[in-house]
Amino acid sequence: MAKVAKKTPRKAVAKRKSVARPSTKHKASKRTASTPVDPRVAKAQIAVDKTQSLVNEQVKTLAAARKKARAAKAKAAKSKKAVDARAAKSAANAASKASDKAKNLRAKLAEQKSALAKAKAYAAVKAVEDASKEKISALQEKLTHAAASDLDKAKAAFEAKWKRVRASADAKKVTAAAKKLDAKAKAAEKKARAKVRAIEKKEAAKAKAASRKSGTKRKAKARSTRSASKS
Repeated sequence: MAKVAKKTPRKAVAKRKSVARPSTKHKASKRTASTPVDPRVAKAQIAVDKTQSLVNEQVKTLAAARKKARAAKAKAAKSKKAVDARAAKSAANAASKASDKAKNLRAKLAEQKSALAKAKAYAAVKAVEDASKEKISALQEKLTHAAASDLDKAKAAFEAKWKRVRASADAKKVTAAAKKLDAKAKAAEKKARAKVRAIEKKEAAKAKAASRKSGTKRKAKARSTRSASKS
C-alpha cells in the first residue's frame, strides 16, 4: 500500500511539469515571431513563468519531504523508540509545511494565469483597434491617390463637378469602412469582456470553494485538538 501511494503522486507531478513548461515557451516564441508583445502581457507572462518554476521546485521538495516522512514513520513503527517517534513527527510536520507552501504557490500561479488571460484579452482588443486605425488610414490614402490620378485624366469642363462627386463617394466609402471596422472592434471588445467575466466568475468559485475547504479543515483540526486534549 505504501509503495503505491508513493509512486502515484510523483507520476502525476511529472506529467504536470512536462506539459506546462514547454507549452508556455512555445506560445511566447510564436507571439514574438509574429507580432510585438503587449507590455502588460509580457509582464504577466514573466510572473507566470517565475511562479511556475517555483511550483516545480516546490513539488520536488514536497516529494522528498513526503518520502522522508514515510521512511521515518516506518522506522518508528518498527523500532517503537521515542527518538524515532519524534523524528517521524518532525518529518511529518516538515512534509505538511512543504505541502502548504506548494498549495500557496499553486494558488498564486492560478491568480497570475488569470491575470495573464485578462491582459491577453485586453491586448487583443487594442490590437484590433490599432489595426482598424491603420486600415482606415491606408484606405484614405489609397482613395486620395486614386482620386488624384483620375482627376488628371478628367476633362477640364467636368473638373469641378468631378471633384465634388468623387469626394462625396470617397467619404461614403471611408464612413462605411469605418463603421464596419468599428463594429468589428466592438465585437472583439464584447468577446474579451465576456471572457474576462467568465474568468472572474471561475476565480470567485475557486475562492469560495477554497474558503469552504479551509473552514472544514479548521473545524476538523479543532475537533482533533479537543479529542487529543481529552485523551
